[in-house]
Order: sequence, then C-alpha cells, then structure tokens
Amino acid sequence: MTRSTTDPAPEPGSSSGDPPQPGAGSFRPEAGQGRTRVLLVAGFVLASLNLRPALAGMSPLLNEIMSDLGLSPAAGGGITTVMVVCLGLLAPVAPALATRLGLDRTLLIGLLILAAGVGLRGAGGVTALYAGSAVVGTAIAIMNVVMPGVVKQHFPDRIGLFTGIYVSGLVTGAASASALMVPIEERYGWRTAAGSVAVLAVAAAALWAPQAFARRRGGRAAGGRRPYAMLLRRRVTWYVMAFMGLQSLTFYIMLAWLPTIFRDAGLPADQAGYLLALTNLAQIAATLTVPLHAGRARSQVPHVVMAAVLTVAGYVGVLLAPATLPWLWMIVLGVGQGASIALALLIIALRAPDPASVTALSAVAQSSGYLLAALGPFAIGLLHQLSGGWTLPLVTGILVCGVQVVFGVLAGLPAAARTGQVPDRVGEVW
Repeated sequence: MTRSTTDPAPEPGSSSGDPPQPGAGSFRPEAGQGRTRVLLVAGFVLASLNLRPALAGMSPLLNEIMSDLGLSPAAGGGITTVMVVCLGLLAPVAPALATRLGLDRTLLIGLLILAAGVGLRGAGGVTALYAGSAVVGTAIAIMNVVMPGVVKQHFPDRIGLFTGIYVSGLVTGAASASALMVPIEERYGWRTAAGSVAVLAVAAAALWAPQAFARRRGGRAAGGRRPYAMLLRRRVTWYVMAFMGLQSLTFYIMLAWLPTIFRDAGLPADQAGYLLALTNLAQIAATLTVPLHAGRARSQVPHVVMAAVLTVAGYVGVLLAPATLPWLWMIVLGVGQGASIALALLIIALRAPDPASVTALSAVAQSSGYLLAALGPFAIGLLHQLSGGWTLPLVTGILVCGVQVVFGVLAGLPAAARTGQVPDRVGEVW
C-alpha cells in the first residue's frame, strides 16, 4: 500500500522517502557511552583529513623530485597521473573488502596501506616513487569509496551533517598539505616532506582501530552483497555516475591549469599560486554548509543547479577578465566546485538504501568519475596547444558544466519524482 500525498514528510537523509534505518553502531545515545561516541567522531574526522594530502602534497614538491631523480616534465606529471588513475581503476576493491571485513575494518586497511605507500614513495629511486604512488592511489581509492558507506552506517539520521564534515576534512587536508610541503622540504628535503603525510595516516589508524575491532550487534552491517548487475540496471546509478564524473572533470581542469592561465594573463607566479589556494579555501565554506542544508531536503536539485551556476560564473570570469578581480572569480569558483563535490557524495549516500548499497554505488560512481577526471587536464592542455590560447579550453569547460547540471538534476531528484511513485520499502525504488 502506497502512502498518500498528505502523509507527513519523511525524515531527512532517507534514500527513497522512508525514515532512515539505523545501522550497526549508528550515532544514537543508546549506541554507546559518550567516550565511545567521541572516539567514533574523532576517528572519522581524522580519517577524512587523510583523503587528499598524499595526492595534493606532491605538486609543490615536483620540481625538487624531478631535479633529484632526473625526471622529465612528462615523467614528473606521471606521478599524479598514476595516483588519479588508481583512484578510478581500483575503486571496486573497496566493496570486495567491505563484503568480507565490514566498512570499519576496510577503512582501517585503507589508512594502513596509505601509510605504507607514502613510506615506499620516498624510500628509493624512480621505481619506488611510482610504485609507492600506485599504492597511495589504491589506498585513497578504498577510503574514497567507503566513506559514504561509513556515514550511512554510523550516522543514518545525520547524513548531511557528516557528509559535510568529511568532505570539509578532504578539502582541508588538501589545502594544508599544499601549504606545508614547501616549508618542510626547504628544511628537511623532499623525501621527508613527502613522507610526513604518513604520520597523519598512522595517527588516524590508531584512533580508528578500536572502532574497527569493536564487537557490536548486527555484525558487519555493511558486508552484505550488492550485485553490480542489478545496480547498473537502475537509471539513477548512471545519473550519479555521470554527475560524479563531470563535476570531477571540471574540478581537475581548473586544478591543473589555473596557475598557468593566470600567469599567461600577466599575473606573477606567486600570486597565481595564492589564487589557487584561495579557491581551495572557498571550497571549505561550501562543503561545511551545503550538505547540511541539502541533506534535509527531499530534492537536491536546487542545490545542484546553484552549484553549477557558480562554477560556470567562475569559469566565465577567468575567461573574460582573468586579471580583473581574480580573487572574486576564485571565491565564486571555489564555492561552486566545493558544493558540487559535496553534493555528489551526499547524493551517493542518500540514493542507496543501506551501507552495502552505498558502498557499491560509491565504487561505480567514483571509479568512472576519476577515470574521466584523469582525461580532463590532458584534453584541455591539448586544446590549448591546438588553439594557441585559453578561450577554446575554457569554453569547453563551460559546456561540460552544462552537461554536469543536467545529470546533477536527474541524480538530485527523489525517487518519487523520477518514478512517479513512493516505495513501500526502503530500497524498492532508488
């Protein structure tokens, strides 16, 4: 029997119109004592801070690494490419681990693999550098995928809040690593600077370990199987995949080329770097606020549209007047891009009915998303080389934003709006 249209609105955070179902270890008063809840949240936050430093912290060290190891610019750029490709190709590893071990232990394994990869990366020559980078990419891929499932499992009635918290941790970790790598390198060398990220990973693993090995009712709540064939038959899966991929593409285009665009417009190199840092800071404001508000809404469409509008406005500002009020364009662009990634990850958590399904949807969305994102900087660079300027590349980026908003709207619609019905059970339509 379906609900009438006069029924009260569902609780925020449900995937298909039903109140959220508490999972094992969910963030409720009866789930444990206050100290246990504090450790859970603290471990979750510290884990989120590890999602980007090992990736973002390499760019400021690239010149020193290339000089020390005799790498060409193409080979130096390959360090980041290896990590981003691994983010896409190895994302499906996470659901397989979660099926056997549960989400909490899978996150712990990701943190330990990250620490090992960071250590390997700076321990030897070129082979160790690339091998360690591949291990780092694998670890980040695992953690990327399981974090939405961890939110669904432990905080089912606070999905918007904790999505905002962990995406903010992701952005904060990236910005902090970018800022700290050069001072550490100047004092201790690039190997110590690059290896310093392992300290954060080990600290997070130590704090998360009690949660990973805790015994609780319900066992491995996220360990249920979710066949990919069934997942891929649902239209919403493809909408979420496309939205995740396209917003990642528009982000990595700007991440790779913004400093060069500003320098070609006549701005000093240091100012170009500060502007890139500014757009990262603006993302934090969006990731803290947008998921909290959007997670309470039945439809995320208005938020998706506004985020795309702001991203396009940032692109247009950089295209038409890169040297005029560049700080304004960076704030607008940062808010738009920060809101977009936060919404993509929030929608993954909202559209699937249980932690296992969230993990599977996260895997397919992030796998396709990062593989697409890896092509963006190369394609834009090629367009710049062929056209001799930045107009064609930036117009292409704006067009991609237009496609992004289409799939974002389709992904942001609740199940009832997409199908014309409200399901009787969680997960019947999503």
